[in-house]
Amino acid sequence: MSKPPTDAKAERADDVKARLILEKLEEDEAKAKAQQEMLAYVKKQEECQKDFSQSMDAVQLTGRKKDLQDKLKRCQTQLEARRAESTKLKQKFKIYAQIPDTEVKFSDPVEEEEDGDSQPIRAVFAISQRAGVLLHGGQALITFEEEKVASQVLKIAKCSVSIENTTVDVKPKRITMDPAVKFEVHLDVSRKELKERVADRLELSFSRPSRGGGEVERVEYDKNTGTGCITFLCPGVADSLALTKSYRVDLDPEVKVQVGPSYSYQLRKFQTFCGAPKRTILLDDIEDKEDEEDLQDHLEIHFQKPSNYGGEIESIKYNSRGKKALHALFSEDRLEPV
Repeated sequence: MSKPPTDAKAERADDVKARLILEKLEEDEAKAKAQQEMLAYVKKQEECQKDFSQSMDAVQLTGRKKDLQDKLKRCQTQLEARRAESTKLKQKFKIYAQIPDTEVKFSDPVEEEEDGDSQPIRAVFAISQRAGVLLHGGQALITFEEEKVASQVLKIAKCSVSIENTTVDVKPKRITMDPAVKFEVHLDVSRKELKERVADRLELSFSRPSRGGGEVERVEYDKNTGTGCITFLCPGVADSLALTKSYRVDLDPEVKVQVGPSYSYQLRKFQTFCGAPKRTILLDDIEDKEDEEDLQDHLEIHFQKPSNYGGEIESIKYNSRGKKALHALFSEDRLEPV
């Protein structure tokens, strides 16, 4: 017995429905699996991106570090150059001179002001450095009597000086000198203060008249230098103690300390001057084809002749090759600013 058409259609519809549901379930599973795979890929991509960012940061830090190290090296090089320049300038402006003892005679009386004993003893020292230049081996200095002669010779690039059966070529050059300095040192010697060196300062020790002390106004002590300064009410006490150069201080045990006057210094009117001689020129690259004295005579004869653009010579000094450099000094009135 055959099924009615309606039932057959219902079965087919159920089959289609069941197949569609099954396909949907399969698609849902595939979709879920794809989502999981996508999430895994996204997570992996994030990890790769993080690793890449860290690597780039490391590269940037390395590059930045290298740039900073290069900059540090440049700064250190510049610092060393500045230090070398500073040392050179310090040496250039140092003045080493032995100042002799001089007796001072006061010819005019000076009226003492009130409380004159408490006024400091003042002195002013004027220091003037003479400009100079080093005369190396194979060089000569010539000073003409007229400035125009020196100017004429300096215009010549090379001069050929005749010596017996040969010639010597010399190069006239303008002299370049280091800066010279002038300054004044103002010195005040206190008649009330006394300097002494000791670890502890005992006001009682310096107050004893039996030891040459007196009433103390104040005591100052510098721990860094180990130097103290004692001010007395009476100015004569400091003068007397300064002459003794030592004093006994009541410590445990008793200590003898060095004492001396208290000085204050001021540097004033510091000036630098850079000039060039007006009538003196330098002859360079001179070959020793004769002994020093004979060669100097030939140079003098050559530059005295007007035909060689020369003139009357005031002084000449030649320093032969291989000899120690000489230091030539010039007075200020013979220099012109440059």
